[in-house]
Amino acid sequence: MSGDLDKIVAAVDPERLRRTLLELIDIYSPSGKEEDIQLYLEELLTRAGFAVERQEVEEERYNLRVTMGKGEPQLYLVGHVDSVPAWDLEEVAAREEGGIIHGLGSADMKGGCAAMIEAWLAVAEVLPEAERPPVGLLLVVGEEENGDGSMRFLDECSAPWAVIGEPTGLAACFAHYGYLEAGFVTQGVKSHSSLPELGHNAVESMLRVLLHLGRNPLFRREQTEIVYSVREMHSSRKGFVVPDRCEAWIDLHLPPDRDPESVQEAIRQMAAEAERHIPGLDLSVDFNFASRGYRLGTDNPVASAVSGIYRRLGLPLKFDAFRSHSDGNLFFAAGCRPIILGPGALEICHTPGEQVDFAEVLAAARIYAALINNKF
Repeated sequence: MSGDLDKIVAAVDPERLRRTLLELIDIYSPSGKEEDIQLYLEELLTRAGFAVERQEVEEERYNLRVTMGKGEPQLYLVGHVDSVPAWDLEEVAAREEGGIIHGLGSADMKGGCAAMIEAWLAVAEVLPEAERPPVGLLLVVGEEENGDGSMRFLDECSAPWAVIGEPTGLAACFAHYGYLEAGFVTQGVKSHSSLPELGHNAVESMLRVLLHLGRNPLFRREQTEIVYSVREMHSSRKGFVVPDRCEAWIDLHLPPDRDPESVQEAIRQMAAEAERHIPGLDLSVDFNFASRGYRLGTDNPVASAVSGIYRRLGLPLKFDAFRSHSDGNLFFAAGCRPIILGPGALEICHTPGEQVDFAEVLAAARIYAALINNKF
């Protein structure tokens, strides 16, 4: 390691990092209600001597952007401050047990945000202002809903590279799955529930549609590379009647090289086949959101830097593809090259058991600090 890098890594303060993370978790910040956490972060960064820019997304909702060095940033550290809504408002508070920090947003992604902020502070403490590299720190709102915070940033800013701190278990994801959201609606005919033969049950039609989809190789989990989940299904619930409408939504995470449009066309064809096989079916299909995946490859200066950093920090390195949707898709579509790399495990995110290993958060802070110090 260079002398500066040794000093920067040593300047990462575990106690300050732990305090920041616990305080972030204790601030309830579901998508759309991020102002309290942004006020906290704005004060923290301002107190450390940084000029913090607010990027307004809508009234009382804004990103925070900080830069260092001369010229336009060549790399942004990007974290989203919002979480999914609480399963139980009495269970959102942070708690630490045996080095594991529990709480809503601990992995997705307040652990990543805390690590990025700590890395930022460590670099600023070691390097004089004139020697700091051109890097940005971006804390966005709205990732768990529609990515409106990142879209606001990308309307007027970009950078050649970004590191997004989603939970990857510290795997460096230079590839990213695409995402497709498919909506299905079946229409039926109401009748009194004691006389179902006089109506047409939209829920039964929907169940038959889903079974029909499941027989196609595209939806057979043992055959397909597509990761999918039936996210929700609901119907009209008024009265003691046969339901005349049912709606279902399916999330599809597509391998990096899979074209969302080809998957949409395949689903439309399946829907047309279902109409031929299911009596009385009245089905409509809609695709509310589609985003392509990407592969950056590992033959580039940032992958080389990551390899060197992990080796020097004594950390095992795994290159991987990020299986979920994230703001990385938006950054890539805007011409940036986003790496997904952060502490925590994706499989326990959005669940009541969400947690993050503090040792991973600390390692992430050191990785981010070393990346900031690199000249790409």
